[in-house]
Amino acid sequence: MITGELKSQVDKIWEAFWTGGISNPLSVIEQFTYLLFVRRLDERQLLEENKANTTGKPLQNIIFTPTQKELRWSSFKNKDPESMFDVFTKPVVDGMTVFDHMKQVGDSAGVFDIEKKEKVVKIIDQINCNALTA
Repeated sequence: MITGELKSQVDKIWEAFWTGGISNPLSVIEQFTYLLFVRRLDERQLLEENKANTTGKPLQNIIFTPTQKELRWSSFKNKDPESMFDVFTKPVVDGMTVFDHMKQVGDSAGVFDIEKKEKVVKIIDQINCNALTA
């Protein structure tokens, strides 16, 4: 069971989806999961980049190429809602959306409605993902 700050953040995410017009719990869970997955992919890439910079060895386990920078959480999380919506719905890099890229990285993809959901992205950005795995 989650409590404290994490519970409060998750509650805010549910509320943001609800007030944004998405009340189906399965849709909320799906979209929330995709956002967490995208964030986690970027964090893994950042870890690999730091490791490569520290050791002087070439980057291993490349998730995002340099041309795919716009598809990274760290890139789109601070965009305005319209630009963020475009990253998820229009092929912006290499003819791909964020979800097209996810299909290449993992086996999951699906419908995603980020319009008016930038608040959710900002809340997820504040979540301590290490607390989720503890």
